[in-house]
Amino acid sequence: MAAEVKLPPDPIRVPAQSRAARKKLVRRAAPDYSQPLRRAFQILFVALNVFLGLEFWRFVRHFEAGGPAVPRPAGVEGWLPIAGLMNLRYFLSTGKISPIHPAAMFLLVAFLLVSIVFRKAFCGWLCPVGTLSEVLWKLGRKFLGRNWTMPRWLDLVLRSLKYVLLAFFLYVVATLSAESIMAFMGSPYGLIADVKMLNFFRDLSETAGITLAALGLLSIFYQNFWCRYLCPYGALMGIASLVSPSRIRRESDRCIDCAKCARACPALLPVDKLTTVRSAECMSCMECVAVCPAQGALRMSMSGRRTVVPAWVFAGGIAFVFCAVVAYAKWAGLWETHIPASLYNELVARAKEFAHPGM
Repeated sequence: MAAEVKLPPDPIRVPAQSRAARKKLVRRAAPDYSQPLRRAFQILFVALNVFLGLEFWRFVRHFEAGGPAVPRPAGVEGWLPIAGLMNLRYFLSTGKISPIHPAAMFLLVAFLLVSIVFRKAFCGWLCPVGTLSEVLWKLGRKFLGRNWTMPRWLDLVLRSLKYVLLAFFLYVVATLSAESIMAFMGSPYGLIADVKMLNFFRDLSETAGITLAALGLLSIFYQNFWCRYLCPYGALMGIASLVSPSRIRRESDRCIDCAKCARACPALLPVDKLTTVRSAECMSCMECVAVCPAQGALRMSMSGRRTVVPAWVFAGGIAFVFCAVVAYAKWAGLWETHIPASLYNELVARAKEFAHPGM
């Protein structure tokens, strides 16, 4: 007698209406130009800073070794953020512009305005240190195949460090009187703080060199290590950006849940899970928008939910705010630090003798 063959039970068939409907991809019709524009801004700003650095070096060499005389580029004061903060404190206290390193304050104000209007775009579009950091982590991803991430608890702890540093600087500056700020600015150290900054890089100590090398190495493995964890300037811009009307917004009905935006985000934000990106970590780089394949799923908007800000308008707005502040300062005769050449001649030659007044 033949053995009975038992057939497997029929598979359970799930009605079509009960299955999760797949979202249909409506591909973006027009190309995205945010990243070419942002790269152009980054390259231009790096080139501008290199030019200012070389011109300032030539200016200092004139007093050190009798090289050709060149005008002092006031824009180099962008590398004096503490001086800018002190001068802003002085202005808010007295209503007067400090005659020493005023460009540092105007540049700080320009970057704060950019952050207030266009979120933390200074970090994602203009900052040369941010650009270098981005180049390093992208090189790490290219040659190592990936970047690493900190455990969530450690990431939160480390991210707080930049706010602790910012709080320290804000506290110190806030406790200074207008008179003490002017006394500092008028001291030999304050007058040539820009020269001291140049000498820091020219005569890099072993400790400073190891520290910078370590930060560079960490930036290869971890995205924007310095910017994410330690930069107090970026922390200030992030706080200012919280009141910005600019937001990355996601339309859930158009989103196909591919998560490309979250993988592209340098700030490691879960863009694919958010309706509106409000985090102070968002740098307005728009990389999430650039990689999104779905028409209208992600966009930079301002004020109203339906308002769309094209990349060229966003870029033009950043340029306008920056140029307007600098142009006003120059037009009003408030941009330059006016120190007699004879005083520079005396102070630059003795720059290594002057220590910070607080030390």
